[in-house]
Amino acid sequence: MKSLLKSLEILEAVSKNQPVSVGVLARLLDMPKSSVQRALLTFHEAGWLRQTSGDLTRWEVGPRILGVRPAALRGGALYAAARGPMRELRDLTNETVHLSVPDSTNSMVLIDREDCTQTVRTFSPIGDLSPFHATATGLAVLAYMTEADVDEILSRDLPKFSDTTPSDPAEIRLELERIRQRGYSVNLSQYRPAVCAIGAPVIDSDGAPAASICISMPESRYDPARLEEWGNAVAKAAAAIGV
Repeated sequence: MKSLLKSLEILEAVSKNQPVSVGVLARLLDMPKSSVQRALLTFHEAGWLRQTSGDLTRWEVGPRILGVRPAALRGGALYAAARGPMRELRDLTNETVHLSVPDSTNSMVLIDREDCTQTVRTFSPIGDLSPFHATATGLAVLAYMTEADVDEILSRDLPKFSDTTPSDPAEIRLELERIRQRGYSVNLSQYRPAVCAIGAPVIDSDGAPAASICISMPESRYDPARLEEWGNAVAKAAAAIGV
Protein backbone atom coordinates (compact mmCIF):
# COMPACT_ATOMS: atom_id res chain seq x y z
CA MET A 1 0.00 0.00 0.00
CA LYS A 2 2.83 2.41 0.81
CA SER A 3 4.34 1.93 -2.64
CA LEU A 4 0.96 2.65 -4.24
CA LEU A 5 0.60 5.87 -2.26
CA LYS A 6 4.12 6.92 -3.24
CA SER A 7 3.30 6.26 -6.88
CA LEU A 8 0.20 8.42 -6.63
CA GLU A 9 2.28 11.17 -5.03
CA ILE A 10 4.57 11.03 -8.06
CA LEU A 11 1.59 11.28 -10.41
CA GLU A 12 0.24 14.31 -8.54
CA ALA A 13 3.68 15.94 -8.45
CA VAL A 14 4.05 15.59 -12.22
CA SER A 15 0.59 17.10 -12.73
CA LYS A 16 1.41 20.11 -10.53
CA ASN A 17 4.96 20.74 -11.82
CA GLN A 18 4.91 19.56 -15.43
CA PRO A 19 7.07 19.40 -17.43
CA VAL A 20 9.37 18.12 -14.70
CA SER A 21 12.54 16.05 -14.52
CA VAL A 22 13.27 12.92 -12.49
CA GLY A 23 15.78 14.85 -10.39
CA VAL A 24 13.32 17.57 -9.46
CA LEU A 25 10.64 15.00 -8.58
CA ALA A 26 13.10 13.09 -6.41
CA ARG A 27 13.94 16.27 -4.49
CA LEU A 28 10.31 17.34 -4.13
CA LEU A 29 9.22 13.96 -2.82
CA ASP A 30 12.43 13.04 -0.98
CA MET A 31 12.65 9.76 -2.90
CA PRO A 32 15.51 7.96 -4.67
CA LYS A 33 15.79 8.79 -8.37
CA SER A 34 15.66 5.09 -9.22
CA SER A 35 12.29 4.68 -7.49
CA VAL A 36 10.87 7.76 -9.19
CA GLN A 37 12.13 6.58 -12.58
CA ARG A 38 10.52 3.14 -12.17
CA ALA A 39 7.18 4.71 -11.29
CA LEU A 40 7.36 7.12 -14.23
CA LEU A 41 8.05 4.29 -16.65
CA THR A 42 5.13 2.28 -15.26
CA PHE A 43 2.75 5.22 -15.64
CA HIS A 44 4.18 5.82 -19.12
CA GLU A 45 3.46 2.24 -20.16
CA ALA A 46 -0.10 2.59 -18.89
CA GLY A 47 -0.60 5.89 -20.74
CA TRP A 48 -0.92 8.09 -17.66
CA LEU A 49 2.36 9.97 -18.20
CA ARG A 50 4.52 10.79 -21.19
CA GLN A 51 7.89 12.32 -21.95
CA THR A 52 7.70 15.93 -23.05
CA SER A 53 8.00 16.45 -26.77
CA GLY A 54 11.45 17.81 -27.58
CA ASP A 55 12.83 17.03 -24.12
CA LEU A 56 12.77 13.34 -23.22
CA THR A 57 14.28 14.04 -19.80
CA ARG A 58 11.10 15.77 -18.59
CA TRP A 59 7.64 14.37 -17.90
CA GLU A 60 4.03 15.50 -18.19
CA VAL A 61 0.59 13.94 -17.85
CA GLY A 62 -0.67 11.79 -20.73
CA PRO A 63 -4.07 11.82 -22.43
CA ARG A 64 -5.42 8.82 -20.52
CA ILE A 65 -5.66 10.87 -17.33
CA LEU A 66 -8.48 12.86 -18.94
CA GLY A 67 -10.59 9.73 -19.07
CA VAL A 68 -10.95 9.52 -15.29
CA ARG A 69 -12.20 13.04 -14.73
CA PRO A 70 -15.72 13.10 -13.25
CA ALA A 71 -18.49 13.85 -15.73
CA ALA A 72 -18.96 17.29 -14.18
CA LEU A 73 -15.44 18.17 -15.32
CA ARG A 74 -15.84 17.11 -18.96
CA GLY A 75 -19.29 18.05 -20.11
CA GLY A 76 -21.58 17.26 -17.15
CA ALA A 77 -24.21 19.53 -15.66
CA LEU A 78 -21.91 22.03 -13.97
CA TYR A 79 -19.46 22.31 -16.84
CA ALA A 80 -22.24 22.70 -19.43
CA ALA A 81 -24.23 25.17 -17.33
CA ALA A 82 -21.17 27.32 -16.69
CA ARG A 83 -19.89 27.60 -20.24
CA GLY A 84 -22.26 30.31 -21.46
CA PRO A 85 -22.22 32.54 -18.36
CA MET A 86 -18.43 32.28 -18.16
CA ARG A 87 -17.99 33.45 -21.72
CA GLU A 88 -20.47 36.27 -21.28
CA LEU A 89 -18.64 37.41 -18.15
CA ARG A 90 -15.30 37.20 -19.96
CA ASP A 91 -16.65 39.27 -22.85
CA LEU A 92 -18.24 41.82 -20.50
CA THR A 93 -15.10 42.42 -18.41
CA ASN A 94 -12.34 41.29 -20.81
CA GLU A 95 -10.69 39.56 -17.86
CA THR A 96 -9.93 35.89 -17.34
CA VAL A 97 -12.76 33.88 -15.77
CA HIS A 98 -12.15 30.84 -13.55
CA LEU A 99 -14.52 28.06 -12.53
CA SER A 100 -13.45 26.15 -9.42
CA VAL A 101 -14.94 23.43 -7.23
CA PRO A 102 -14.19 22.48 -3.63
CA ASP A 103 -12.31 19.25 -3.03
CA SER A 104 -14.27 18.51 0.15
CA THR A 105 -12.68 20.82 2.75
CA ASN A 106 -9.15 20.33 1.41
CA SER A 107 -8.78 23.01 -1.26
CA MET A 108 -10.31 24.59 -4.34
CA VAL A 109 -9.65 22.98 -7.72
CA LEU A 110 -9.66 24.98 -10.97
CA ILE A 111 -11.69 23.01 -13.52
CA ASP A 112 -12.29 25.48 -16.34
CA ARG A 113 -11.07 28.84 -17.57
CA GLU A 114 -12.06 31.42 -20.17
CA ASP A 115 -9.06 33.54 -21.14
CA CYS A 116 -9.39 37.23 -21.92
CA THR A 117 -7.82 38.94 -24.93
CA GLN A 118 -5.61 41.30 -22.93
CA THR A 119 -1.91 41.14 -23.77
CA VAL A 120 -1.07 41.02 -20.06
CA ARG A 121 -3.34 38.61 -18.19
CA THR A 122 -3.33 36.18 -15.32
CA PHE A 123 -2.90 32.45 -15.84
CA SER A 124 -3.55 29.34 -13.75
CA PRO A 125 -3.47 25.80 -15.17
CA ILE A 126 -6.52 23.55 -15.11
CA GLY A 127 -6.26 21.35 -12.02
CA ASP A 128 -4.50 24.05 -10.01
CA LEU A 129 -5.17 23.80 -6.26
CA SER A 130 -5.67 26.86 -4.08
CA PRO A 131 -6.56 27.51 -0.43
CA PHE A 132 -9.98 28.58 0.81
CA HIS A 133 -8.85 31.44 3.04
CA ALA A 134 -6.64 33.34 0.59
CA THR A 135 -8.55 33.31 -2.71
CA ALA A 136 -11.72 34.84 -4.11
CA THR A 137 -13.00 31.46 -5.30
CA GLY A 138 -12.24 29.86 -1.94
CA LEU A 139 -13.77 32.60 0.20
CA ALA A 140 -16.90 32.64 -1.97
CA VAL A 141 -17.46 28.94 -1.26
CA LEU A 142 -16.37 29.16 2.38
CA ALA A 143 -19.01 31.83 3.04
CA TYR A 144 -21.78 29.33 2.23
CA MET A 145 -20.34 26.14 3.73
CA THR A 146 -21.81 24.58 6.85
CA GLU A 147 -20.57 25.93 10.16
CA ALA A 148 -18.88 22.59 10.85
CA ASP A 149 -16.90 22.78 7.60
CA VAL A 150 -15.95 26.40 8.24
CA ASP A 151 -14.78 25.46 11.74
CA GLU A 152 -12.68 22.62 10.34
CA ILE A 153 -10.99 24.79 7.72
CA LEU A 154 -10.33 27.75 10.01
CA SER A 155 -8.96 25.54 12.79
CA ARG A 156 -5.98 24.61 10.59
CA ASP A 157 -2.77 26.48 10.06
CA LEU A 158 -3.66 29.30 7.66
CA PRO A 159 -0.45 30.24 5.85
CA LYS A 160 0.22 33.79 4.71
CA PHE A 161 1.16 34.10 1.03
CA SER A 162 1.51 37.88 1.15
CA ASP A 163 1.26 40.75 3.64
CA THR A 164 -2.48 40.97 2.94
CA THR A 165 -3.37 37.28 3.29
CA PRO A 166 -6.09 36.89 5.94
CA SER A 167 -4.95 34.38 8.55
CA ASP A 168 -6.90 35.28 11.69
CA PRO A 169 -10.05 33.09 11.92
CA ALA A 170 -12.07 35.87 13.56
CA GLU A 171 -11.23 38.32 10.78
CA ILE A 172 -12.02 35.72 8.13
CA ARG A 173 -15.43 35.06 9.72
CA LEU A 174 -16.19 38.78 9.52
CA GLU A 175 -15.21 38.77 5.85
CA LEU A 176 -17.47 35.75 5.22
CA GLU A 177 -20.38 37.73 6.64
CA ARG A 178 -19.53 40.65 4.34
CA ILE A 179 -19.44 38.26 1.37
CA ARG A 180 -22.91 36.96 2.23
CA GLN A 181 -24.21 40.53 2.48
CA ARG A 182 -22.80 41.85 -0.80
CA GLY A 183 -22.86 38.57 -2.79
CA TYR A 184 -19.23 38.43 -3.89
CA SER A 185 -15.70 37.95 -2.54
CA VAL A 186 -12.56 39.98 -3.13
CA ASN A 187 -8.89 38.99 -3.28
CA LEU A 188 -6.47 41.90 -3.53
CA SER A 189 -3.08 40.23 -4.02
CA GLN A 190 -3.76 38.00 -1.01
CA TYR A 191 -2.62 34.80 -2.70
CA ARG A 192 -0.44 35.63 -5.66
CA PRO A 193 1.57 38.86 -5.87
CA ALA A 194 -0.02 41.57 -8.03
CA VAL A 195 -3.07 39.42 -8.89
CA CYS A 196 -6.59 40.51 -7.94
CA ALA A 197 -9.82 38.55 -8.23
CA ILE A 198 -13.53 38.91 -7.55
CA GLY A 199 -15.58 35.75 -6.99
CA ALA A 200 -19.09 34.48 -6.30
CA PRO A 201 -20.51 31.10 -5.30
CA VAL A 202 -22.51 28.76 -7.50
CA ILE A 203 -25.27 27.45 -5.21
CA ASP A 204 -26.94 24.09 -5.90
CA SER A 205 -30.60 23.18 -5.41
CA ASP A 206 -29.93 22.21 -1.80
CA GLY A 207 -28.48 25.63 -1.00
CA ALA A 208 -24.91 24.35 -0.80
CA PRO A 209 -21.91 25.89 -2.63
CA ALA A 210 -21.18 23.54 -5.55
CA ALA A 211 -18.56 25.77 -7.16
CA SER A 212 -17.47 29.36 -7.59
CA ILE A 213 -16.44 31.60 -10.44
CA CYS A 214 -14.22 34.65 -10.44
CA ILE A 215 -12.67 37.22 -12.70
CA SER A 216 -8.90 37.40 -12.31
CA MET A 217 -6.78 40.36 -13.35
CA PRO A 218 -3.36 41.94 -12.85
CA GLU A 219 -3.28 44.35 -9.93
CA SER A 220 -2.44 47.14 -12.40
CA ARG A 221 -5.94 46.85 -13.92
CA TYR A 222 -7.85 46.62 -10.65
CA ASP A 223 -9.99 49.75 -10.14
CA PRO A 224 -11.65 50.14 -6.71
CA ALA A 225 -14.28 52.37 -8.28
CA ARG A 226 -15.46 49.43 -10.39
CA LEU A 227 -15.54 46.84 -7.61
CA GLU A 228 -19.30 46.91 -7.11
CA GLU A 229 -19.91 46.79 -10.87
CA TRP A 230 -17.56 43.82 -11.30
CA GLY A 231 -18.83 42.08 -8.17
CA ASN A 232 -22.44 42.30 -9.29
CA ALA A 233 -21.50 41.00 -12.73
CA VAL A 234 -19.71 37.98 -11.23
CA ALA A 235 -22.60 37.31 -8.83
CA LYS A 236 -25.09 37.50 -11.71
CA ALA A 237 -23.02 35.03 -13.76
CA ALA A 238 -22.77 32.64 -10.80
CA ALA A 239 -26.55 32.81 -10.29
CA ALA A 240 -27.09 32.07 -13.99
CA ILE A 241 -25.02 28.88 -13.67
CA GLY A 242 -27.00 27.39 -10.73
CA VAL A 243 -26.96 23.57 -10.59
